[in-house]
Amino acid sequence: MAAKSFDLIVIGAGPGGYVAAIRGAQLGLNVAIVEREHLGGICLNWGCIPTKALLRSAEVFHLMHRASEFGLKASGVGYDLDAVVARSRGVAKQLSGGIGHLMKKNKITVFMGAATIPAKGRVSVTTDKGAEELAAKSIVLATGARARQLPGLEADGDLVWNYKHALQPKRMPKKLLVIGSGAIGIEFASFFNTLGADTTVVEVMDRVLPVEDAEISAFAKKAFVKQGMKIMEKSTVSKLDRAKGKVTAHIEAGGKTETMEFDTVISAVGIVGNVENLGLEALGVKIERTHVVTDEFCRTGVDGLFAIGDIAGAPWLAHKASHEGVMVAELIAGGHPHPIKPNSIAGCTYCHPQVASVGLSEAAAKAAGYDIKVGRFPFIGNGKAIALGESEGLIKTVFDAATGELLGAHMVGAEVTELIQGYVVGRSLETTEEDLMNTVFPHPTLSEMMHESVLDAYGRALHM
Repeated sequence: MAAKSFDLIVIGAGPGGYVAAIRGAQLGLNVAIVEREHLGGICLNWGCIPTKALLRSAEVFHLMHRASEFGLKASGVGYDLDAVVARSRGVAKQLSGGIGHLMKKNKITVFMGAATIPAKGRVSVTTDKGAEELAAKSIVLATGARARQLPGLEADGDLVWNYKHALQPKRMPKKLLVIGSGAIGIEFASFFNTLGADTTVVEVMDRVLPVEDAEISAFAKKAFVKQGMKIMEKSTVSKLDRAKGKVTAHIEAGGKTETMEFDTVISAVGIVGNVENLGLEALGVKIERTHVVTDEFCRTGVDGLFAIGDIAGAPWLAHKASHEGVMVAELIAGGHPHPIKPNSIAGCTYCHPQVASVGLSEAAAKAAGYDIKVGRFPFIGNGKAIALGESEGLIKTVFDAATGELLGAHMVGAEVTELIQGYVVGRSLETTEEDLMNTVFPHPTLSEMMHESVLDAYGRALHM
């Protein structure tokens, strides 16, 4: 059987893969995409989007309890967990369907099945109807990643959940243990805690949200504890004893082990790349710690084979994957795109309060040898934040004292996941403190705090 021939074959239809396919098609390439499960990948179906829908329900629920602060009356406030989940699934379904429409619109051939790469430039797809043989000069791997399973802490869908189980909970946890306080762990902890679960978070590092600036982590932890969460840092769960309706967790900290009982455990201890059963080793693709090794243009070292998104390593973010997809498609079509700078990609966590950052933390900037100027501005000094009833938060900026370059920005508080993009654009345009100081920020907005934080770094803050 002759192989169907394309200019570009993309394996995986998540936010990296489907965007690579669309950009390739826009540039005149004949494109095929292979997906074994859902168009939109984990992000649209089981990650970024449905979790935000859940968290929005929790946010509204939280605000309903605060009605009297706003001069409003709400009695008998409650929730229907099944309805909350149904809304989340509906949002995911709507967007996933949208990807199918985009594939048709851009004349991209979709193959639903599992792909292998038997030889350079060849892709074999196992579908419901049998095997399809495809050929292309360029192949993009965008197979993503899955939840890491630690021995003894494996998810079973009953007592111990991974993110998929947590997105479709069969019950409301009463006493919840979340293992890991990265974005996934802390978002689920925030959701279930807001809905009334007695929540404990265990983190192996010395602080929650360990990739964030230490000051922001400390601020967020204080807020979580105030909301009733128990946070255990420098701690590990060594063992889970499962019994009917309960789990006994053995938690080690400071050389001592204590046991605690829970009815539900969520494991959020990182991810592993989906590199298996593709035939990568036989092709000579280099794999380190379950991730494909690439250069700055996502090239694998095997001619015509690229890897983007989570499979290509940190940062494990949908927007990074999409941007790499565009870059690779442009490269394949003969363009000269700029490589992606990981340090200029923002990270956002949608817990309550939200956390967002871009660039170097204060500690990382010092470690890199910079002489720095640091500015801070609290939400309590901002009129819009007070009017919103969201006066707890902080915006922090880090500058190179010698050149005025914006090295990093770090935020915790209401809507900071939207605000961070201002600093991302600034870094992309190689802004200095002078540019930011001379920018007129609209009033009254939360964004004014970004201006004040810059001013504060240079001893010029006006409202503090």
